[in-house]
Amino acid sequence: MSTGPVIGPHALPNRLFVAPMAGVTDRPFRRLCKALGAGYAVSEMVTSRRDLWNTLKTSRRANHDGEVAPIAVQIAGTEPQMMAEAARYNIERGAQIIDINMGCPAKKVCNKWAGSALMQDEPLALSIVEAVVAAALPHGVPVTLKMRTGWCQARKNAVALARLFEQAGVQMLTVHGRTREQGYKGQAEYDTIAAVKAAVRVPVVANGDLTTPEKVRDVLAYTGADAVMIGRAAQGRPWIFREVAHFLATGTHLAPPLVAEVQRLLLDHLDDHYSLYGDFTGVRSARKHIGWYVKTLPGGEDFRARMNLLETPAEQLAAVGEFFEMLAGRMDRMPAPLDGPFATSDEEPVETAL
Repeated sequence: MSTGPVIGPHALPNRLFVAPMAGVTDRPFRRLCKALGAGYAVSEMVTSRRDLWNTLKTSRRANHDGEVAPIAVQIAGTEPQMMAEAARYNIERGAQIIDINMGCPAKKVCNKWAGSALMQDEPLALSIVEAVVAAALPHGVPVTLKMRTGWCQARKNAVALARLFEQAGVQMLTVHGRTREQGYKGQAEYDTIAAVKAAVRVPVVANGDLTTPEKVRDVLAYTGADAVMIGRAAQGRPWIFREVAHFLATGTHLAPPLVAEVQRLLLDHLDDHYSLYGDFTGVRSARKHIGWYVKTLPGGEDFRARMNLLETPAEQLAAVGEFFEMLAGRMDRMPAPLDGPFATSDEEPVETAL
């Protein structure tokens, strides 16, 4: 597996990145994915609204204790100086890379003209980038940006924006191969990503529908992208990164993980999760992660229903342990997903920020 792009002073170890997903890619999940082969992970988006910085949600997102460097934090907002302040706020709390969100399609975000809505107003989008770069540059912190192909099919302006953003000092661009209008529906397209890559000199990262090793290999080849960003396919399957890395290096598939290993990974993930969120919130927010792990396993649906009734970390941990002990009695290794090595759904992320 070749080394990844260089972002400012940070040489990334490989080309497999974890996509930022609100309500999913918290610190425990990022740490787990990095331990299982991801070369880079970007945080959940942190709002640029100062009045929300002292909320528990934002303070958790700004907590990077024990996180593997480089620490990349995504910020979202609509006003250049507020975004600059948000960059400084996160740099003071350990951010080593600032990522600007111009890719989120959620109505909750776009109705405030943040996320991918900014692609409709190119002068405002450029002003935000210039302000954030000016705020981060004195600290030696590089700025990256994630966007979509455009607002809608008739307005695909990713290439024009990419050129502007590069000139303004953005040091890496990630492009999700869908418009805002598509949300997470339909198929991602990669022609626009290839065109962005041809138009700029900074590293370009391809994102969207990267669910199998073969798809990652083909998209890298087709677009010329420097890296890929994997999102939903890693939910409940964080070992996807080492499996894709193995395939890119050897052309062969790594055997699925042992059931006993996944049991240990999930229990460790839950312990880390509870330590960040506390017992009450941790139990409730862990349910979605547990559900993703067991979704396609024998008895998984019944287990998910029972899991939603449990109220304490001890009960969750005991139930997960018992479920995987039962599964280990039936099979040594995890089964491959039904529709290919890394099938995933078109479900939207569980929660959005702002």
